[in-house]
Amino acid sequence: MGIETGAGKGMRMKKLHWVLALLIATLVFTPALAQPSGDPDAEAFRDGFLAGVLTWDDVLERAQEEGTVNWFHWGGSDVLNVWIDQVVAPDLAELGITLETSRIPNTRDAVDLVLADAAAGRGVGQGTVDAIWINGENFLTLSRQGLNFGSVTDKLPNAQYFFLDPDDPRSGANLFDFGFPNNMEEVPWSGGQYSCYIDTARLSREDAPTDYAELEAWMRDNPGRFSYIRPPHFNGNTFVQMVHYARKPEGSFAPFQASADTYTAEEFARLVTPGFEYLRRIEPFILGGGGEDGRRGSPIYPEGDDAQTALFANGEIDMACEFGIYTVDTAINNGDYAESVEQVIFPSSGQIKNKNFIGIPLNSPNPAAALVLANYLASPANQISKLADIGFDLGVDVPLLSAEDQAAVVEAAPDLQGVTFEELGNAAVPDTNSTLVDIIETVWIEYIERQSSDSIADIVGAAFEAR
Repeated sequence: MGIETGAGKGMRMKKLHWVLALLIATLVFTPALAQPSGDPDAEAFRDGFLAGVLTWDDVLERAQEEGTVNWFHWGGSDVLNVWIDQVVAPDLAELGITLETSRIPNTRDAVDLVLADAAAGRGVGQGTVDAIWINGENFLTLSRQGLNFGSVTDKLPNAQYFFLDPDDPRSGANLFDFGFPNNMEEVPWSGGQYSCYIDTARLSREDAPTDYAELEAWMRDNPGRFSYIRPPHFNGNTFVQMVHYARKPEGSFAPFQASADTYTAEEFARLVTPGFEYLRRIEPFILGGGGEDGRRGSPIYPEGDDAQTALFANGEIDMACEFGIYTVDTAINNGDYAESVEQVIFPSSGQIKNKNFIGIPLNSPNPAAALVLANYLASPANQISKLADIGFDLGVDVPLLSAEDQAAVVEAAPDLQGVTFEELGNAAVPDTNSTLVDIIETVWIEYIERQSSDSIADIVGAAFEAR
């Protein structure tokens, strides 16, 4: 028997963490509502698919009989919407499926429809929503209610392109979503890392802030030249979460990967108070703010990516942040941004990175077509198209692709403008635990947007009680 190395011990501990996490999952995902009974034929299809009795040809045949799939997805990106219309819809039509898209400003809108259908007693085959672009707290909401179709990922033909072995640490991004096991109830579709950029014609790389202390100092010297997207948009939530990572009392961002159940309201209020005090302190210097005299003014938080793009392109702000390491190159090629725009590493440690998924609700009215959509979106050809055409990162795992497809990924990838993959990798950190996201968002709305006179501790306490 050989001597166990430090790496071996680390691997053994990681395996233990996987086991503990999967045990926790049995508690976290216990349904709060009884699953509604559905259409008997759709129920039989679900049972047969999840049991592995049906072949993929059976699924394709049923999907063609259903004929339609309704995909609810965030509609805030024009290039994404066009790509879906010009690439995804025609490809699905060749499989005998008509794609209908419901472009929503917030994923919660789709989740609320699923919840409403379930509350009305609509089960398998009887709901409104076939598939959702989903992750984080929205996925957790459906899982806790037992309203996902089931563990589907490993049963799809294109599962071969995902690491799904719980003993392999590379599987973590596919098997966990915002810190919680997803039981393979959602299919990886895309990835993302929060990234910031500047127009070097207006703000030099030497003068650009590299951490939040420098950002505050720069904002005070240049009032009105920065803003961030308004929560609850996911890009706004992420900026706020990253501020908390940077301003935390402890020396690690690990406390934000823990479940809300591990905190008392008092403990969590202590954790987030420095971050929220920072966000209120910089607000007078946000675009539209009152400036040095301390007046709040009328701060402008763009409602989404397109609104932020317009502010940046029009020269109203000099620095912007959002998910997508290829956003700048895509925007330059589309003519939205000048060639003087470059990415910066901000902050130097603490850029949130995650995957996002396609989820199929329990009461999907066209479950076979939804499965075909999820499988198609996970195909190498579609993933490479998404990367090349609109700069959306891969959801599949590159080492599992063929040599030919790996070469195509390299060829398809847009350029990084001003940063390197190594720098981005060194700055990347995991996302916030999904049970904390709603709490942080609620406190932001009360303490920042509504300027509540209540203390942060009182607002956090109310948010904990409302869970």
